[in-house]
Amino acid sequence: MNLDRNKKAAIDFYRTAYEGNPKKAIEIYVGEQYIQHNPHVADGKEGFIDYFERMQKEYPYKTIEFVRCIAEGDLVALHTRQIWPGNDQYVTMDFFRFDTEGKICEHWDSIQQIPETSENPNTMY
Repeated sequence: MNLDRNKKAAIDFYRTAYEGNPKKAIEIYVGEQYIQHNPHVADGKEGFIDYFERMQKEYPYKTIEFVRCIAEGDLVALHTRQIWPGNDQYVTMDFFRFDTEGKICEHWDSIQQIPETSENPNTMY
């Protein structure tokens, strides 16, 4: 596995889809199959495209910052900060599995809204 290539591909894939072109993201970065574990997104390539096209129409001014990217074996983990309209801020952790051809074939994520107050002085980043 080429860890640096996979890290770059995971970031480019997510950025391309998030910024409004999920079809291009699928064409370039996804292999024969795409297994989705997010319960709000339908399984497969079309489910991914439908979800991100809808998000782009509903929330065209959302932003994303890639805070961390970690790779091990066939997995890449992304730690991101997302800001949505109304200044709703979220921390996300996305995990991508790559096939032997270096294409994304599976995705898991966890999303948490950043609270206005915290019991400690530490950020979520």
